[in-house]
Amino acid sequence: MWSLNPDDLKISFSELVSALSDAVDLISPVLNNHHKQVTYISYRIAEALNYPRERLADLITAGLMHDVGALDLSERIELLDFEEEEPYIHTIGGYVLLRDLNIFEKVGEIIKHHHRPWEYGEGSACRDEPVHPESHILYLADRVAVSIDKSAGALNQVEDIYKKIKGQANSRFNPRFVEAFESISKTEAFWMDLVSPDLDSRLKTIWSKFDRRLGLKELFEVTRVFAKVIDFRSRFTAVHSSGVGAVAETIARKMSWPEMDCQKMAIAGNLHDLGKLAIRNHILEKPGKLTRAEYNIMKAHAYHGYYLLDKVSGLEKINEYGSLHHERLDGSGYPFRVKGKALKEGSRIMAIADVFTAITEDRPYRRGMEDDRAIRVVERMGLDHKLDAAIIALVKDNFEEMNHYRRKAQQQAAREYRNFEKEIHFTRNLYCREEGSAFS
Repeated sequence: MWSLNPDDLKISFSELVSALSDAVDLISPVLNNHHKQVTYISYRIAEALNYPRERLADLITAGLMHDVGALDLSERIELLDFEEEEPYIHTIGGYVLLRDLNIFEKVGEIIKHHHRPWEYGEGSACRDEPVHPESHILYLADRVAVSIDKSAGALNQVEDIYKKIKGQANSRFNPRFVEAFESISKTEAFWMDLVSPDLDSRLKTIWSKFDRRLGLKELFEVTRVFAKVIDFRSRFTAVHSSGVGAVAETIARKMSWPEMDCQKMAIAGNLHDLGKLAIRNHILEKPGKLTRAEYNIMKAHAYHGYYLLDKVSGLEKINEYGSLHHERLDGSGYPFRVKGKALKEGSRIMAIADVFTAITEDRPYRRGMEDDRAIRVVERMGLDHKLDAAIIALVKDNFEEMNHYRRKAQQQAAREYRNFEKEIHFTRNLYCREEGSAFS
């Protein structure tokens, strides 16, 4: 039962969404600040057109999350080409990830068609489905952002970028939005803002007009979307976060933690691998042992996850629970080498939940361990003073129940992942060109 106490933790929706946006942009340095640039341009265009407050809020959120459906680096890099090909693969991916949560419903619809050309007004609909005007604003903003050469001075590019956009008004871009873009792009400050290292502060000022606070229940639901973005990148890890969250929450309940902290543990499970968005898929999906160089790259995910969530005020305890899941009592863990009493109980629980889930869950390249073997592996880590032996004893005594909740959570996540794959496959057949397509 989720607590509805009015004194519940309240988290800034804008800071949370910004953390996910930053995580997606970590995939490659060339993507740095792409989401934020698109958000800023979109907002300025819509503001010039006097868009109502509620529509601006959804547009800003869509800007910060517009590429969440591009789950692999190659997809993201391809989208940096001004003349993009088959963009509906990632737009539908984002829509499917977001559509089932009320807070993201309109955002998902905007993202779904944010690469739809205007085509002299034909782009106002797609296969008899209306296209939100915000989708066309986002498309224009996205193409402006990818046109900026980071190696050259921003002001030196203004004329060429505007000519490129103006030249495709009505064919590719809504001419009304191109006119609004022309108006805002006349000031040097607009372009300087886009390449400024202080762009975050500009967006924070904008967000302050529209931000909302999330209680524990909403926070859990939003972070479930985060877990899908993290896990659905690969069929190897498609249900991992769900399992970890379920096991960690069950352990906390068995240890008689307060209800609110048990809920926070489930949320921490959703977020614990956020930093993996910065790790390339060929490392995440490697079935065998990682090389030393690959392992060092993998270690960075816990570091990135911690500092991404550290920007979200009020999330400190949840961040500590989740992001320190690779620390070990003997100091052999990473990335901060926290050890002994400095490693708090919540992080100890999460570390065990992560190991327990990883060795018991099925993966495409291997079956999960049998119960007896899994228990021995976890017990050995307790004897070696890596994991908390007392918590391990509790897990052993309740092993069947722990596994039940892990399986239940992961079965639900697996259904959602299969649906996600079906939607993507359907979209490839529906929207992508039939001849010469990589998916034909």
